[in-house]
Amino acid sequence: MTLVLGLLLLALLGWSIFAFNRLVRLRNQAKAGWSDIDVQLMRRHDLVPRLVEAVRAYAGHEQGVLERVTELRAQAMATTSPARLAGLEQAIESDVARLLVIKEAYPELKASENFLALQRDLVDVEDHLQYARRFYNGAVRGLNDGVQRFPDLLVARTLGFKEAEFFRAGEEAAVAPKLELGP
Repeated sequence: MTLVLGLLLLALLGWSIFAFNRLVRLRNQAKAGWSDIDVQLMRRHDLVPRLVEAVRAYAGHEQGVLERVTELRAQAMATTSPARLAGLEQAIESDVARLLVIKEAYPELKASENFLALQRDLVDVEDHLQYARRFYNGAVRGLNDGVQRFPDLLVARTLGFKEAEFFRAGEEAAVAPKLELGP
């Protein structure tokens, strides 16, 4: 009887160690995914002021969009919540798209090498950011599954593992940005 009880306790301990290590791996994947998003957002945040200045030089009366992008960038850099950051980044993405469309109304801006280089860099950042978001959300899904799945949830709750937030685009992401050019 004691041998059976000992083997059962040993099996339970082995499973607990296995579940714990898997949850740690999943949590670390989510953290690594968030780190990748953070790197791409920092690259975008570094490019936005340069883009704003390039557009300001040619299209000064687009001041509202320029100020909004600058304010959104400052808010995004101070935010740590993935859900809140996703909404801010979606707004930045929308306003940056407006800035990029403004070039159609200003042939000199359209021909500017500086503006074209910034535009290429932003497209590159957006591609990397899209991949990083997919990776992060996949890692979060895996972590959340592990934290919620029985019997792993017993280890997760006992040792303080928590669900992570997905990086979600806001409702405004489904609506294409409108460009309103001044007189």
